[in-house]
Amino acid sequence: MQIAKKERRMAVRARFGVWWRMLRPFTLVASVAPVLGGTALAYAHGGFHTGRFLAFLLAAVLIQSATNMFNEYFDYVRGLDTRDHVGIAGTIVRDGVSPRVVITLAWMFLATAVALGLYISATSSWWVFAVGLACLGVAFLYSGGPLPLSSTPFGELAAGFTMGPVMILLVYYTQTLRVTATALWVAVPIGILIGAILLANNIRDIEADRAGGRHTLPIVLGRGAAVGVLAGSFVLAYAIAVGLVATGRLSPWALLILLSLPKAWPPVRLFLREREPVRLHPAVKGVAQLLAGFGGLMTLGLLLSVWV
Repeated sequence: MQIAKKERRMAVRARFGVWWRMLRPFTLVASVAPVLGGTALAYAHGGFHTGRFLAFLLAAVLIQSATNMFNEYFDYVRGLDTRDHVGIAGTIVRDGVSPRVVITLAWMFLATAVALGLYISATSSWWVFAVGLACLGVAFLYSGGPLPLSSTPFGELAAGFTMGPVMILLVYYTQTLRVTATALWVAVPIGILIGAILLANNIRDIEADRAGGRHTLPIVLGRGAAVGVLAGSFVLAYAIAVGLVATGRLSPWALLILLSLPKAWPPVRLFLREREPVRLHPAVKGVAQLLAGFGGLMTLGLLLSVWV
């Protein structure tokens, strides 16, 4: 009896692990960081609405999760994912989850995000809903449609722009009911680092993507140049943030982001040293961790500018 109970618990944990991997949890920082950063900036500027903040945070996570599931589904349909492919959730090709279940969950997540968007728009402005729908379109077209953005050199730009400036300005507006140049500038470095996560992913997968007929940015630029762009994006993100402090747009507390700077070099060093995809997966996660550190410290700095 005890052995049977233990086996059932292990089976439940294993199943939970499958569903958790489907969400690709390390990528969810790309949805959380913009919402926290935009809300903290709004709070520093005198605006905060608890309901809209929580709704936006949940909607952003749902959209990112749905995007990941669309990616999983369409890459499987196109034959781009295999059991040996590094970096994918693998719930379809490795764990036997039905493709129909994956795509159904993705649409359910998006439908829930739309419902949350209706609440946000009804309590702020209806143009927010229109922009939100456009963002949902980008989320689908990143992997779906006749020419997925993920197969072109514009995937990083689309994700960075949508999840960075667009999302942060929407978050800021729904909290303050206005848009400022400072909010736009704060959004840019976060958007750059979000794009960098996808760039790192595409550098790791360059050979598999080339074999699959994709034309991602690293394939177009070449591996060496792509690694250079990745390093340059880190420099630019920190330079913009420091510039915002130097020009008085942000409090000196925002310089807390410099504590995350040591996380920038390890991913670049790994890309320079290794080429085997399985050895490069930690580098992709490292860029996500850099965004988490940068976004978290930026949020903390904005809050301390009010509290201290």
